[in-house]
Amino acid sequence: MDQYDVVVIGAGAAGMMCAIEAGKRGRKVLVLDHAKAPGEKIRISGGGRCNFTNIHSAPENFISANPRFCISALRRYRPADFIALVDRHRIAWHEKTLGQLFCDDSARQIIDMLLAEMRAHGVQLRLQTTVDGVEKTDGGFRLSMGGPQVVAANLVIATGGKSIPKMGATGFGYDIARQFGLPVTETRPALAPLTFEVGLLERLKPLAGVAVDARVASGKRAFDEAMLFTHRGLSGPAVLQISSYWREGGEIEVDMAPGVDVFETLRRARAEHGRQAVATVLSQFVPRRLAQLIADTEGATGNVADAPDKLLRRIATAVNAWRVKPVGSEGYRTAEVTLGGVDTEALDSRTMAAKAVPGLYFIGEVVDVTGWLGGYNFQWAWASGWSAGQAV
Repeated sequence: MDQYDVVVIGAGAAGMMCAIEAGKRGRKVLVLDHAKAPGEKIRISGGGRCNFTNIHSAPENFISANPRFCISALRRYRPADFIALVDRHRIAWHEKTLGQLFCDDSARQIIDMLLAEMRAHGVQLRLQTTVDGVEKTDGGFRLSMGGPQVVAANLVIATGGKSIPKMGATGFGYDIARQFGLPVTETRPALAPLTFEVGLLERLKPLAGVAVDARVASGKRAFDEAMLFTHRGLSGPAVLQISSYWREGGEIEVDMAPGVDVFETLRRARAEHGRQAVATVLSQFVPRRLAQLIADTEGATGNVADAPDKLLRRIATAVNAWRVKPVGSEGYRTAEVTLGGVDTEALDSRTMAAKAVPGLYFIGEVVDVTGWLGGYNFQWAWASGWSAGQAV
């Protein structure tokens, strides 16, 4: 029976980072994954170029039942630390927007970098290997894999959440947590497109494919980024961001012309350019198809000179404060991450160790720490993996 100092289940961003750090410390490390290839979420991220971190990463960019839990890991392993690793491997990168860093070439470079680091530090990797069972022993843990068994002094769970099942995502990590008595908070899809009911979709059908810069809010939280109308509802960065805060039954409020007082702009146009159609005036600050639909919906079919204040206010509200109630999200099928997870109250924030189970660790997405869109979840993977790697 093979024996290891550390077994990591999950060859994703967090799992590989943890394995590298443990290997650097002279530990005998094995990484297991049921997939055919490591780092599949890395491979598809950022449109295939991997948004590998965000230089603005800070605790306020993360959602958790315990917002302070992530502070230790994020302070000990910062974006600059991962950038230094990327630079050592001579991977060219650029900042796209809002602190988001991407590879100039391919996300595959990040995967190859991590694999190279694992090899350099003696980490073993076994793919297409499913763990059937885990049991605690006096000396650590015994893992069954359809016949073969391995034992380890330390076990690290880095299996991610439920998002994107077609890539092999499961609730395995939550099952292991519950098996050893650790609580798991409610899990739900995050960073996912929002969907509308059939009647509203039919009315908005002409807008499918239209993008607009918008401010999208739910409660006290709002994001200013691009929004996209789809044949199912809304997507785009602003909507993906707010999906982590929106709850079923609630509304979102959308300003599709941030910084523009639409009512005053229409009144001014009425006085100065009265012969223009309302849709023509609107198209100066929103896409033409959107302008036309709003004008038609509100019955503004004539010139702006003929539109009374009451009509102009309705139009302004439709642009600056459109309130709409989604019926749901597209779910785990397209969600970039899973909100919720292993309750951080059961974990040591410095080491990611389970307080009540010596030698057991949880890192990355499986933990109840979820970042915003834009490289934050990768930074949490690197930071939590690094932290556990210093302790196992």
